[in-house]
Amino acid sequence: MYAIVEIAGQQFKVQKNQRVYVHRLEASEGSNLEFDKVLLTDTDGKIVVGNPTVDGVRVAAQVLSHLQGDKVIVFKKKRRKGYQKMNGHRQQLSEIFVQDILGKGEKLKAEHAALKPKRKTAVVQTKAKSKGEEVIAEIVAEVAATKAKAPAKKAAKKKAE
Repeated sequence: MYAIVEIAGQQFKVQKNQRVYVHRLEASEGSNLEFDKVLLTDTDGKIVVGNPTVDGVRVAAQVLSHLQGDKVIVFKKKRRKGYQKMNGHRQQLSEIFVQDILGKGEKLKAEHAALKPKRKTAVVQTKAKSKGEEVIAEIVAEVAATKAKAPAKKAAKKKAE
């Protein structure tokens, strides 16, 4: 099942459990949204085309993050006139996660509403944190052991003198 939906002035083909990068939305991160400008739906080969939109069909999505796109260099030049202009641009984007495509009268299930998609970076960061914590624990143990040995060495030196 897929749908063609208009989001922030652009048309996107979306499916359930898909991530889409759209122009910056005013919603905060983690908020749930519903887009009702669905232009076409396909359910198991049955295509419904709206005039201009399909009645009652909505796309439920969650805003994951706000970010910037890649830098685009805009360079203008006129030959033999000494005119050169160079600008850069980074588009403001929002990453959304399509939770479900809802038909007429359907509501978003609680299991989909609470769905938090896992990001690859989060998994890597948690692994790094756990490894980092292990290393820090080993260093702390070594420092504590050397501190315990240090007073005994000082006492032995004083006795020897």
